Amino acid sequence: MVKHIVCHKYTSKEEAGKIAPMLMGLVGKVPSLRSMQAGADFIGSSRSFHLALVAEFDNREGLEEYQTHPEHVKVKTYIHTVLEESVSVDFEL
Repeated sequence: MVKHIVCHKYTSKEEAGKIAPMLMGLVGKVPSLRSMQAGADFIGSSRSFHLALVAEFDNREGLEEYQTHPEHVKVKTYIHTVLEESVSVDFEL
């Protein structure tokens, strides 16, 4: 199993409320995506990111397929129009 974890900061924190459902809507559209949780930060501290997501795949190949899948690319294209900063980590269990 592979976990893909990403945190984003946007030009406006309200973007997180729009983007989280877009990301979770990829389940069932991207065959290799087993699960997706995404949510907006509610603390708002100076070190907070606006959104975090945790995606799960069977293996590394599934993550690679997700990265280039047309449905994911659509969401990613929108995200990049409002993205200020991003960090991620990918690991195997």
